[in-house]
Amino acid sequence: MRTQTIKPRIREILSRELPPELVELLPKHWVRIGDVIILPLRRELEPYRGRIAEVYAGVLGAKAVLRKGHIHGETRNPDYELLYGTDTITVHVENGVKYKLDVAKIMFSPANVKERVRMGKVARPGELVVDMFAGIGHLSLPMAVHGKARVIAIEKSPYTFRFLVENIELNNVQDRVTAYNIDNRDFPGENIADRILMGYVSTTHEFIPKALSIARDGAIIHYHNTVPERLMPEEPFATFLRIAKEHGYEAEKLNELVIKRYAPGVWHVVVDVRVYRR
Repeated sequence: MRTQTIKPRIREILSRELPPELVELLPKHWVRIGDVIILPLRRELEPYRGRIAEVYAGVLGAKAVLRKGHIHGETRNPDYELLYGTDTITVHVENGVKYKLDVAKIMFSPANVKERVRMGKVARPGELVVDMFAGIGHLSLPMAVHGKARVIAIEKSPYTFRFLVENIELNNVQDRVTAYNIDNRDFPGENIADRILMGYVSTTHEFIPKALSIARDGAIIHYHNTVPERLMPEEPFATFLRIAKEHGYEAEKLNELVIKRYAPGVWHVVVDVRVYRR
């Protein structure tokens, strides 16, 4: 998945139908997930949005076009407008991993591709990974497919969970991945994980105590959160360390990466942390 640049054919077709000043406002970039396009569209183009989407779909070979919107809610659902087509379920292939999803209802961020690839490289054969916010398997499927790790994937949303189960089968990792459709705070396992994925943002710190209870001594936790730029680079590790100590753990920062800009002055960051019981 990558951002694309406008094709001359799109401009050629629409220049015959739109006023010249609006042709200049046509989206020059978009995101493709499988055979679904996510298109940013300016307000001035509203009256022509259906036709614009139809032309983009035709030239790009997409079955559906969505208007870029916002992500909201506890389960991080996208709020996209369907401009063209009827079927927004697709299979996206990235780094040898198949992701089936409903692009209109389930978040799949193009900016997180490097982290998905990285997770496939850090996992070790046979280790037990617990993915606390599995989604459709964004981060944990590469671990099972490429790293040959054993994975417990926990996803709260029943609709998203449906695709997680399908993706486990699509990637032929049924022998290595077990999926749970529960709130991760209700997961009964303790002191079992060699590695834990916390691929969530905004309130991830609230789940640190649960992650610690799942972790074995010396486990690695991949802790994601959003951080105001003014608090970096101390955060988010400082918060993780404080909470860990409150619960009788020590934490060692192994690595820290900026994933992407989340909002003006706010960044999505991941910290790799090794945790020890005192």
